[in-house]
Amino acid sequence: MDLPTDPRGGRAVTNVNVVGAGMIPFGRHRESSHSGLGVPAVMAALGSAGIDRGEIDRVYCASSFGGLLTGQRVSRDLGMGGLPVVNVENACSGGATALHLATSAVAAGDVRIALVLGVDKLTQFGGGAIPLVEEDVEAAAGIVMPAVYAMRARRYMYERGARVEDLAQVAVKARRHGALNPYAQVKTETTIDEVLSSRPIADPLTLLQCCPTGDGAAAVLVVSDDVRAALPGPSMRVAASVLHSGTLATGFRDMLRPEITMHSARDAFSQAEITSDDLDVVEMHDAFTVAELVYYEALGLCEGDEAVAFLQSGATSLGGKVVVNPGGGLLSRGHPVGASGVAQVVETFWQLTGQAGQRQVVDSHWAMTHVTGGGLAGLDHGSCCIHVFEGEG
Repeated sequence: MDLPTDPRGGRAVTNVNVVGAGMIPFGRHRESSHSGLGVPAVMAALGSAGIDRGEIDRVYCASSFGGLLTGQRVSRDLGMGGLPVVNVENACSGGATALHLATSAVAAGDVRIALVLGVDKLTQFGGGAIPLVEEDVEAAAGIVMPAVYAMRARRYMYERGARVEDLAQVAVKARRHGALNPYAQVKTETTIDEVLSSRPIADPLTLLQCCPTGDGAAAVLVVSDDVRAALPGPSMRVAASVLHSGTLATGFRDMLRPEITMHSARDAFSQAEITSDDLDVVEMHDAFTVAELVYYEALGLCEGDEAVAFLQSGATSLGGKVVVNPGGGLLSRGHPVGASGVAQVVETFWQLTGQAGQRQVVDSHWAMTHVTGGGLAGLDHGSCCIHVFEGEG
């Protein structure tokens, strides 16, 4: 049955804006520290907004693997000591969660200018799947994220009649978009044959169907209406900000019906007072190819059972009805965990303010960012954070 809007997801947003955005090229920055990654991203965002670092009221810094006081280390090296700094860890949705907290603070009138930073350095682990919590019973049994999504892919192929070629086509689209993004970790196009012939990871997923791990940082400035009015540059309005955690189910769970995403999207559309048909751009959590197909349906971009046809129609490619992951998504841009949610917002800001270059979505006005975080036994992801943005035009 349809559930009522859940007030725990966050209240309607009316007076919060993103006015600046910056990031560094994602990739392998083995010689850099977390602060070394974060500082240039922040400087780029400040320059974009025309805001001096001394005007910032509060810092929200997301990182899953940065260690203690990541936000303070970056702030110190920026000469921004003494500010309130909130460090956020919420797995892959950490960056989006940091934005959710900043949005809430600005909406409440507690803060006029907030800096949101996401930064992580995954090359410190030397490769492989991101480490999960050892005390989790499923992680201890080997249920790492590639295994989870491989099971989801098998179920998707069985129930939807999809082929491995359909999964591979998601990677092809992601790499085609990413090739136009100078900040993407992978900037070369690929083919279905190349995707399927890349080395196996967890059947039916191959290497090119899994997001690359690497290092990166992204930052945005979130401000109140009065600050926005005093700035000459472009902006986008935060129309919805929703955060949910997973609910426990110890028995059967439908892997193709991600409740946490469906409920978060329902509340986000309610807050923004739009529907999925209004969206022009979606930055989606595509850590593995099958995820994008599942989330097409969960976010209401297409009807159930129609995701493969929706993809093949070109509706989600540049020039299509609703462009999904114009920046290349996690599959091409890369996935330095704490940075990804903020990087989605940076890409959205560039799209809605006409600064996306060759990958610009023409006449874009409404955009959504969607990210889920973490695998824990019994939960349909640990968290999900969705934002809806409205452009000025």
